[in-house]
This record gives sequence, C-alpha cells and structure tokens, in this order.
Amino acid sequence: MNLSELTIAKIHSGLIGKKFSALELTKAYLDQIEKRDGSISAFLNITKDLAFSQAKEVDKEISMKEKISILAGVPCAIKDNILVKGIGCTSGSKILENYIAPYDATVIKKLKKESAVILGKTNLDEFAMGSSTENSAFEITHNPNDLERVPGGSSGGSAAAVASAECCYALGSDTGGSIRQPASFCGVVGLKPTYGAVSRYGLMSYASSLDQIGPLATNVEDTKIIFNAISGKDELDSTSVNLKLKAKSEKLKANELRIGIPKEYFVKGIDKEVEKIIKNTIKKVEEQGAKIEEISLPHTEYALATYYIIAMSEASANFARYDGIRYGFSKSSEGNLLDVYLKSRGQGFGPEVKRRIMLGTYTLSAGYYDAYYLKAQEVRNLIKEDFKNAFKKVDLIFTPVSPTTAFKIGEKTTDPLEMYLSDIYTVSINLATLPALSLPCGRVKNLPVGLQIIGRPFEENRIFNTASFIEKLVIE
Repeated sequence: MNLSELTIAKIHSGLIGKKFSALELTKAYLDQIEKRDGSISAFLNITKDLAFSQAKEVDKEISMKEKISILAGVPCAIKDNILVKGIGCTSGSKILENYIAPYDATVIKKLKKESAVILGKTNLDEFAMGSSTENSAFEITHNPNDLERVPGGSSGGSAAAVASAECCYALGSDTGGSIRQPASFCGVVGLKPTYGAVSRYGLMSYASSLDQIGPLATNVEDTKIIFNAISGKDELDSTSVNLKLKAKSEKLKANELRIGIPKEYFVKGIDKEVEKIIKNTIKKVEEQGAKIEEISLPHTEYALATYYIIAMSEASANFARYDGIRYGFSKSSEGNLLDVYLKSRGQGFGPEVKRRIMLGTYTLSAGYYDAYYLKAQEVRNLIKEDFKNAFKKVDLIFTPVSPTTAFKIGEKTTDPLEMYLSDIYTVSINLATLPALSLPCGRVKNLPVGLQIIGRPFEENRIFNTASFIEKLVIE
C-alpha cells in the first residue's frame, strides 16, 4: 500500500481500522517530499515538528477510541499567503522573508479543529501575482508532469505538491484563476468557491473584492470534503456568508442537466488539441443525455482588461501596509522617513509587484479614476449580468480553464502581457463572484488539460455532482 497516494476516505478508513497510524502516514508524505521536492520545489517551508505533533495527537485520540473527523490525520499543504500561527509566511516575497504569522487564518483554525496535519507552506508567485510561479522571490516551482514546464500560478506550489503526492490535498487562493489554472496545468482538481463562501481572514490580501481561498486535491470527492470543512460564515470576515448550498448532494440525472457553452471561449488563440479534448468531454456528457446549448457572454472580450484594472487598483491600496515600519523587511536610512519607505519597498518588492502597484496607483489617481477604475467597475457589472442572463437558460457553463497546456519555464517571462493572457478564461469568474472548478479531462503530449465547470452563486454542490459524474466518464 502506497500511503502517499490514498484518498481522504481511504486514509480515514485505514486510520480507524488501524491499518496504519497518522504518524506513519505523515512520515510517508515527508519521505515523498524528501524524495521528489528537490526537483519540483513545491514547498518553501516544511513544518515537520508541527506535522508530527498533530499526527501524534490523532493517534492518541484513536487509541482512546475517540471519534475522529474525516480529515483527522490527513496531511495537507498550505499556500504561503495563508497564516499558520507561529510559522513563517512570506507570500513569496523578500519583504516578508522573516515574517512569522501571529495568528491562524480562519481556514487554518477550521482545519486544526478537524485535526488535520500540516506538512508545510507552498511556493507561489510573489503576493499571488502571476500565472506560472516564476515570480516567487525564493524559487521556481516545476510541473511534476514535465520538469521543464511551469506548474501554473499563482498557487503553483500547492498544485505541484498535490500532483506529485507530496500531500493529500492543499489550500490555495484564487484572485483571477490562481487555483484553477495550476490545477489544470498539473492535472489535479481545483475549486474557486463563490465569493464569500470561505472566509478570507488570515489570507494576505491582493485584491479584496476578488480573492478567495479554495482547495486542490486529486479527485472531486476530496475537494468537496475540504470545501465543506473550510466554508461558512466568519465574524472576522464581513464578506463571508451563512452558507446554504442550493443544490443537494443527490445523484445527478444527466438528462435533466442543461449546459451552456460560450461561443466567445472557442475562438482564435486556443490550442487546437486543448479545444478537441474539451469538446470531446462535452460530447461524452451530451451522449449521457445532458442538453448542450451554445450561449453568449458578450462582454468576455473586456474581462481581462477589467480584471487587471480592478486587481491592480485594489493591490496598490492594500500594499501600502508594507512600508518597512510595521513589519517585514526594513531598510534603515540616514535620511528621512520617506527614504525608509522608498528603500524598503524598492528592495523588498519584486518587479511584477512593483509593476502592478504602479499601474494600480495610476488608475486610481486624480484625473484617471473615472476613466479607468470607475469604467472597469461598470464593465464588471455588465460581465455579471452576462452570466446572470446565461444562467436563466442553463444550469452550468463549461469552458476550457486555459487556452494552452503548461508552457515552458522562461517562455513568457519577458512579456507580461502574454503572461496575463494565460488567465483569459478564468478572470471573468472572479469578477462575477461565481464558483468554478477545474477538472482534469485529458492530456496533450502527457500534459494535462482542465475543463472549467462554472455554476451559479453557492451552487458548489451542483458543480461537485456534475464533476464527479464526468470524472467517472473520463476515467472509463
């Protein structure tokens, strides 16, 4: 039995059946990290002592015949922009290289309550700004399917760790596709929940109206278990809501399913082989009785520009806190206070973060606010309306996650705009605050391809039901 490749349900069954202990399981994953992470670089920090102490506690509960939760003793990894008390949290930036989290994020409190085992913190593009995990200040993460290629971003470390069996599941954050795109590139399942379904308290803010924490796992069932554990209202996050998932977890009836395919997503620029795999998957679902309907999301062409104006504007405001005074990297100066600010931020931030702060400051500045930020918010409302109208006709929307498979390391670093285009199919979902899941549905030359399943707000269960149904079709 390969302990590092079991599902959550099988781990739970094995633990309560005493086929193995939580400590043995944790050691198996740490051995896998030691064996594989030298070439993948998914982790920034291995929290071995914390993991062992958590595993021992679970074993103690089992020995005392106490009832344990389904996530008890299950080893996981956490993206390094989510706070775990007493553990370093860098957000992939030199400016926070020595920062130790003073408290737990709400999602971490919830996982600890479930007696989860935290193996370590995973790499990411600096402050979650990127689509390849090449923008990290510390290391470049490699795709486990092809070490010469990127794992996607910004949650590339989390996706790579799951894909290489270095953890059972991981948490990531998604501002414009940062869970779904790396999930697609690495061949794992990744969920971006409805905005407000999961508390953002303890997540380092990038763009507050877009950020959302979500799970990555090897299968749909595990993803659902993690989502159920971390979701819900949190008094510490005013944007979180009391979760009343609208669709029940009942067995899916394919002939009652109406699926929309946006014509704007299958245009010039998408890789022909990727398009073929997505369309073949849609055809398989149609053969099972689902009704497939072409729909239009007319403002799709403006989504990328709208997203980057809003995200960069919010980032420029959020990142004022990194001033070299309160916490993080500080460059002392013999000059005045302004010099401390300028030198600390100038040397602490990487080029992509600086680029986005400057662009965001520009779009919010006097004389340009109405022309850029206000206009972007108006277009955002139109994009929301597009989805609202589409969901009057269909239950779910199917699209590709990315126009291509994982690209080579260094291929797009010289052209930021080309890198931004990697998010062309995912950013609309964050703007519209909808839930969406990336599901592996095939491969092109051994590189995974993900199908994006988009649902109405708080209809994660319908997405899970459909994804489980397709998962079985694809495997068969």
